[in-house]
Amino acid sequence: MLVLKDLFLMVISLVVLIIFVLVGVAFLTLLERKVLGYIQIRKGPNKVGFMGLLQPFADAVKLFTKEQTYPILSNFNIYYFSPIMNLFLSLFLWMLMPFLSVGLSFNLSLLYFLSVSSLSVYTIMMAGWSSNSSYSLLGGLRSVAQTISYEVSLALILMSFIFLTLSFNLIDFMVNQTFVWFLFLCFPLCLMWVISGLAETNRTPFDFAEGESELVSGFNVEYSSGGFAMIFLAEYASILLMSMICVMLFLGGDLNSFLFFLKLVFVSFLWIWVRGTLPRFRYDKLMYLAWKSFLPCSLNYLFFFFGLKLSIFILLL
Repeated sequence: MLVLKDLFLMVISLVVLIIFVLVGVAFLTLLERKVLGYIQIRKGPNKVGFMGLLQPFADAVKLFTKEQTYPILSNFNIYYFSPIMNLFLSLFLWMLMPFLSVGLSFNLSLLYFLSVSSLSVYTIMMAGWSSNSSYSLLGGLRSVAQTISYEVSLALILMSFIFLTLSFNLIDFMVNQTFVWFLFLCFPLCLMWVISGLAETNRTPFDFAEGESELVSGFNVEYSSGGFAMIFLAEYASILLMSMICVMLFLGGDLNSFLFFLKLVFVSFLWIWVRGTLPRFRYDKLMYLAWKSFLPCSLNYLFFFFGLKLSIFILLL
C-alpha cells in the first residue's frame, strides 16, 4: 500500500512539474520578446493583459485554433506525429529533474539526458523529410549534422564533470559544489558547455536549421498552427532544461533555495541575450568549431581530470 501511495505521489509530482515547465515556456517566450524589444529599442508585447502578461496565452489560443494545413505530397503520418514526438521527448527529458522528496531523481540521470536528447535528432530529421519540401529537407539535414556534432562535445565535457564527481546523479553535483562552484574550477569547460548547449538547442548564432535568409524557415517550413506550436514549445522546453542543467553542473545547483530559480532565469536570459546580440555563424565554421576546437580541447581536459583523479587516488593509498 505504501509503495502504491509513493507511486501515486511521484506521478502527481511529475505531472505538476510538466505543467510548471509548460507555464515557464509560455513566459520564457514573453521574456524573449520583451528583451529582444528592448535590445532593438522598441516595445515588446504590451497590449494583451497588464503589460502584455497574457500574450503567451493569446498566442497559444491563436496557434491551436488556426486551420491545420498539410502538403498533399507529404508522408502524412510521419509529418503529423513528428512535432508531437518532439514535444514529448523534450518534456520527457524533464524527468531527470532532481527532487529532494519524491521524484525520479535516479542515479543515472546524466546518462538518461544523453540518451533521450540524442533521440530528438530523429524527430527533426523525420519532420524535415516527411514534409517533402527541399527547404525543410535541407533544414533537417543541417540540424541533424549540427546536433550529432555537438552531442559529441557535450558528452566529452560531461565526462570531465563526471570524473570530478565520480557520479551520474545531479544531486551529487550539488553536494560537491557546497564550498566552491565548478564554474571557478573549470571555467573554459563551462563556456564550452554553454556554447554547445546553444548549438544543441538550435539557437542563434547556430540556428542553421531555420536560417530564414537561405532556407525560408528550415525544417518547420511546412508546419502551421498546432504542429508549429509543438515544435516551438519543444525548443523552449529544451532551453529551460539546458539552463537547469547548467545551474546543476557548475552554478552550485542549490535546489532547496530560491537562488536556484534566479540562476535558472539568468541562464535562460543569457540564451535570449545571445540571440539579440550575435549574428548568425557560417555553417562550415560551426562544424570547424565542433570538430577542430571543442573536441581536442574537451579531450585534453578529460585526460587532465582523469590524471588528477588517479594521482589523488594513488596519494590516498
